[in-house]
Amino acid sequence: MTSTTNAKKKLIEVAIPLEAINAASAREKSIRHGHPSTLHLWWARRPLAACRAVLFAQLVDDPSSDLERFPTPEAQEAERKRLFAIIEDLVKWENSTNEEVLERARAEIRKSCGGKLPPVYDPFSGGGSIPLEAQRLGLPAYGSDLNPVAVMIGKAMIEIPPKFKDKEPIHPGAKDRQFYRNAEGLAEDVKYYGEWMREKAWERIGHLYPQVDLSKEYGGGKATVIAWIWARTVPSPDPAFSGIQVPIASSFLLSTKTGKEAWVEPIVDKQAKTISYRIRHGGTKAEIAAAKEGTKAGRGANFRCLMSDTAITPDYVKTNGRSGKMGRTLIAIVAEGNRSRAYVAPTEAHERLALSAMPEQKPETSLPNDPRNFWTVDYGLTTFGDLFTDRQLVALNTFSDLVHEARTQIEADALSEGRVADGTPLRDGGEGAKAYAEAVSVYLGFAIGKLTDIASTICTWHSGAEHQKIRQTFGRQSIPMTWDYAEGNVFSDSSGNFLKQIELISRVVGLNFVPAASGVEVQHDAQSVRFPAGAVISSDPPYYDNIGYADLSDFFFCWLKPAIRPVYPELFGVLATPKTEELVATPYRHGGKDAAELFFLDGMSRAIANMAMQSSDQFPAAIYYAFKQSEVAQDGISSTGWATFLQAVVQAGYAVVGTWPLRTEMANRMIASGTNALANSVVLVCRKKEATAETITRAEFIRALKRELPPSISELQAANIAPADMPQSAIGPGMGVFSRYKAVLESDDNPMSVKTALQLINKELDEYLGGIQGEFDADTRFAITWFEQHGNGKGDYGVADNLARARGISVDSVKHAGIVDSAAGKVRILTRDELDEDWDPEDDRHLTVWECLQHLVRQHERDGISHDTAVLLKKISAQAEAVKDLAYCLYDISFNKRKDAKEATAYNALIADWTELTKAAAGIHDTSGDRQIRLDI
Repeated sequence: MTSTTNAKKKLIEVAIPLEAINAASAREKSIRHGHPSTLHLWWARRPLAACRAVLFAQLVDDPSSDLERFPTPEAQEAERKRLFAIIEDLVKWENSTNEEVLERARAEIRKSCGGKLPPVYDPFSGGGSIPLEAQRLGLPAYGSDLNPVAVMIGKAMIEIPPKFKDKEPIHPGAKDRQFYRNAEGLAEDVKYYGEWMREKAWERIGHLYPQVDLSKEYGGGKATVIAWIWARTVPSPDPAFSGIQVPIASSFLLSTKTGKEAWVEPIVDKQAKTISYRIRHGGTKAEIAAAKEGTKAGRGANFRCLMSDTAITPDYVKTNGRSGKMGRTLIAIVAEGNRSRAYVAPTEAHERLALSAMPEQKPETSLPNDPRNFWTVDYGLTTFGDLFTDRQLVALNTFSDLVHEARTQIEADALSEGRVADGTPLRDGGEGAKAYAEAVSVYLGFAIGKLTDIASTICTWHSGAEHQKIRQTFGRQSIPMTWDYAEGNVFSDSSGNFLKQIELISRVVGLNFVPAASGVEVQHDAQSVRFPAGAVISSDPPYYDNIGYADLSDFFFCWLKPAIRPVYPELFGVLATPKTEELVATPYRHGGKDAAELFFLDGMSRAIANMAMQSSDQFPAAIYYAFKQSEVAQDGISSTGWATFLQAVVQAGYAVVGTWPLRTEMANRMIASGTNALANSVVLVCRKKEATAETITRAEFIRALKRELPPSISELQAANIAPADMPQSAIGPGMGVFSRYKAVLESDDNPMSVKTALQLINKELDEYLGGIQGEFDADTRFAITWFEQHGNGKGDYGVADNLARARGISVDSVKHAGIVDSAAGKVRILTRDELDEDWDPEDDRHLTVWECLQHLVRQHERDGISHDTAVLLKKISAQAEAVKDLAYCLYDISFNKRKDAKEATAYNALIADWTELTKAAAGIHDTSGDRQIRLDI
């Protein structure tokens, strides 16, 4: 497993346009229509923009690898800027299918790869983002996963579309267009036969979904139901009302939209021992607040009895749930009104009809006894089938049956349209009529899987001011317990309907799958899977204990299995998804946290060693790691999960040569720029460790860190890495020192752990940031120390005087510079709001780096990347690099020492926008002797 010493250094090992990648990744989170994530739910997918950029940077040579063409640092930097421009275009969502942009990237990759594009392999393919983006870039794409749901998603994304590329649809009747590119024909058939299934289902079970009568205020007449709102019930704990089922509802709100508030009012008749429900509109603040609480009486399963006001405790709810005494009652009906939702009181006929549904079968797979992520078991809902109403089960079974009927119909229609009658199934590489019918049916089966996410009793009603709709089952990576829930109408035109799922799938198949190369997806564990020769590894492994993929995906497996099993019997021929080999540190499965950690470390080490053994010597591997924010909040970059994962990488034989922090979860770029949390994930760039690697001592390792880390940090600062991302970014060069050795020995001759190495790297980063303070002017150095000790608070003049004298200045000097206020024996640093509004650096005869930074931060806080901010940066251009260095220092002091997140955010946001501000400032030039400044547009 020796490393190839003459392998060319790739762009990702030197520099990438991180801010552009992060901005595109964050923006991508708001894209719904046509995004591959809408094909089927999978957890913690990597953003396509990030995967595309990382793959490009893994394959394209860094200019420093070609000294004949780029002999000087300046020439290399100019070439990097050209490559960055390609990446910046490549990551934009609107360019996902732009052939001109994609081909420009492909050409660059071919140039660096000698004209032959290498295969890309992801042994933890999950949601399929990496193989999909490899295929989009024209690279042969290979993926594997242990989980059959993930494998099926991968096949639907990269394996099936190339088989039927550029082919017309086969459905009867008029076609949507004259020419079909990529998978557009396949998508049209998915839509056509999905609509066919909906019509057939309506004929069979439409009677279970009646319309509702509207009141006069809604215009009268009949309307289609969007959702039936139910509340779970338990027997009243008061003996006086024994046997009376009372609702346990977390909310009675239906709409909080201003002017259209609606809520459920329970009407209690203690004499008759009945509870009925009516719809109220408007109401006082007190009434709305009471409706918001439902029958809750605290957190968790604490409620109050509407009959007697007796407390209903969690233990009481659990006991009744386990004994089968938990029921349900209809409390409201939501219908399609005239340009708005209509809210209708429940009727006995609607409730009776819903309860009359008789499903022929329901999933019997047991829910895991994992109290961290599955909360229904304690309340008597112990199987996946228990999470659905009988009417939902009837609908899902009906659609499953119709997938098989559709498959037969599609094959007949395909033969009529002249498709080959070779009988070879899709799983064996078939491309004829039978295989095509199976392919379409896979996507129809996915529509059922997607429907379950919006059609279970875990789904609640969202009463928000902007949108009133059904919430999905998986609002988070767990299955919580819900007390009131929304049962959607699968035949409506609103949330929770079957056709909506078909439209989402058809759209993504037709719009976003660009099969520019072949694709293969297989089921296999990552520890022993065989890779294609010379494969480039780019992978997104499980993240320690963050997500229990296997347990969660059983929810979908139960429904995909009956629909798709005839097409892929080897994937769906088991009772549930594989659990034993899944590389997740799940405490309940392994008998405790420590055992789970050992299992994860051992398995992940073997999996990554398998990567290192088989991957190409010519290209670095890219391995993603997602941070769990709750964990790193306590332990920072040396958190247990992160250290354990890095330990696995190092033990596997990789040397870490780079780390790039990716921010992907923010709503928009400005929030992402200002945040102080660690980045959501990090890309580890790895090379095979040299076979001749030697063993060194702790002291030698620290000396190497002190020698090599400062210039690397300086380069990261020059690349405008945000201060919040610096600790993670510095891990790259720091771990590059640590992991290139066979071992680093402690004083007792035991190998140093990765956790210890991370702590030493972070210590060197702190010393570096502290060391650069010596480069500033004396007034600024005084201000840094005073700020670290007092913030913007007051301190004694005598202490300040001693501090100033030690720097060869006086307090009056710092006051004259406009940095501090000194009065009544006290000294304090001026806040940014107190700075002189008319300050001009070109007229300041006592200019300091502190002033320049604080004025620039104030302007940036007010206007962001604006003309005025750019003008100010232009004016202090001679001090710009020192200003940036000071921002890093003050971020570190504010966030890590003073614990002032708000102040730290201001410095972080400025550096995050530094590249754009520099570009804007460069476009400004002096137009006359009076220094009138304008911005080139």
